[in-house]
Amino acid sequence: MALPRPGRASSPLLYQKHLRLQEERQLMLTQALDVSSMAARVGYESVSQFNREYSRQFGAPPQRDIRRMRELPGGGVVQALG
Repeated sequence: MALPRPGRASSPLLYQKHLRLQEERQLMLTQALDVSSMAARVGYESVSQFNREYSRQFGAPPQRDIRRMRELPGGGVVQALG
């Protein structure tokens, strides 16, 4: 999914939410943290709300998305180009 840009049909809050969810996705790929811990880190009091927002952004709930990403070559982790 393309990163929304501020000022382009996206509010600063939506942009911030996108960045936070993107960061949490990377953390779930590289660390053994559960969804409730991730939801709290992003600032959600409700795990179900976190799941809905995550699904909207990435097309699947966190557990399914992370499982799918880990099955990809390279484990779904984006490597920095040097």
